[in-house]
Amino acid sequence: MSAGSAGLPGDPPGGRRALVVWSIGVSVYFVAVIFRTSLGVAGLDAADRFHISASALSAFSILQLLVYAGMQIPVGLLVDRLGTKKVLVIGTALFTAGQLGFALAPSYGTALAARALLGCGDAMTFISVLRLGTRWFPARRGPMIAQLAGLAGMAGTLVSTLVVARLLHGVGWTAAFAGSSLAGVLVLVPLLLFLKDHPGAAERPEGPRPRQGAAFVRRQLSSSWAEPGTRIGLWVHFTSQFPAMVFLLLWGLPFLVEAQGLTPDAAGGLLTLLVVSNMLVGLVYGQIVARHHAARLPLVLGTVGATAAVWALTLAWPGGRPPLAVLVTLCVVLGAGGPASMIGFDFARPANPPERQGTASGIVNMGGFVASMTTLLAVGLLLDLTGGEYRAAFSAVFVLQAVGLAQIVRLRARAATRERERLVASRVTTVHVPAA
Repeated sequence: MSAGSAGLPGDPPGGRRALVVWSIGVSVYFVAVIFRTSLGVAGLDAADRFHISASALSAFSILQLLVYAGMQIPVGLLVDRLGTKKVLVIGTALFTAGQLGFALAPSYGTALAARALLGCGDAMTFISVLRLGTRWFPARRGPMIAQLAGLAGMAGTLVSTLVVARLLHGVGWTAAFAGSSLAGVLVLVPLLLFLKDHPGAAERPEGPRPRQGAAFVRRQLSSSWAEPGTRIGLWVHFTSQFPAMVFLLLWGLPFLVEAQGLTPDAAGGLLTLLVVSNMLVGLVYGQIVARHHAARLPLVLGTVGATAAVWALTLAWPGGRPPLAVLVTLCVVLGAGGPASMIGFDFARPANPPERQGTASGIVNMGGFVASMTTLLAVGLLLDLTGGEYRAAFSAVFVLQAVGLAQIVRLRARAATRERERLVASRVTTVHVPAA
């Protein structure tokens, strides 16, 4: 058994009850992702409905990422303080109201506000689901549980692409978005009735009393950041996630249609391939990391290296239009970026005690979205400066990868040493401290 798989003192038992409770949390995240990505299939309709330009349309995506990234650390603190259930209830109410508001928005300004509200609620879901997994399942299951949560998110993306798009073109804007918002109400009911923060009989607040709020925030942030595992987790997430996120969220379709000459249907098929690749690779990576903890860094470095190589091949191809096989390879490799980014949480999880998991996860999760937001802006600026030269614009990918890799290499030894020390201490505690 690998070090990462060893049982730890106080490990939750897992089992069927844990799976049921965790599935309720995952269903909330699943619906949040459907709402998050629903705009991706309604871009042209939104431009017509609100009479806006392409740059104004892109503001929806930028705003949503800004809100999501900015909320990560506050949400992590809230999860550690209030518990998972309360934060998920608040998040579900917010993203459901945001989706309904987007359906009924009479103007561009109110639609932007609705998307910001949706992004705020969405930001509360993933960290909560990760925390739920750590409280209900043994530590050795952590990598697989995290990858399965990511898999649910990608399934939400597929549902948005296949179902919401058909609703939109079948029943119209208001009915499609208002009707889909009912999914938020459906997941709220079992969340209120059946979800529990942890296997214990009584629910109790996770953090200190309100009068200790400022001290609690400072302690949680400083203690989490002091751990090399949290910091390397952030940079793993930063370096791995953003190429696929940028491609799926905004620039993939224009690149494939305008620069590569594909039809919109063919480009959509490649984006779907990216999503499917993400789901399949997530299952594989989760199994590998759960059984061989030492494989975490090689998987991350291999994925980042493969991504850089296939991007370089695509952008450097003579004439600027590589064959379809290269574009297929690009989308398959980009699909591995999401699962690789999830490994960032597998560095932060053993570095922090249960009462800090939410804060540490928020710090890690912020990395990929900051990188995605930066790259979205950089690619847009470079396209404007170069007159639509995608090869120059996508060179921003290599810059951010280099920054992230440098930080991973710098922190890897310290993170490994600290993790070994923590594992030895936990084993000593298990041997010398009798069970209560």
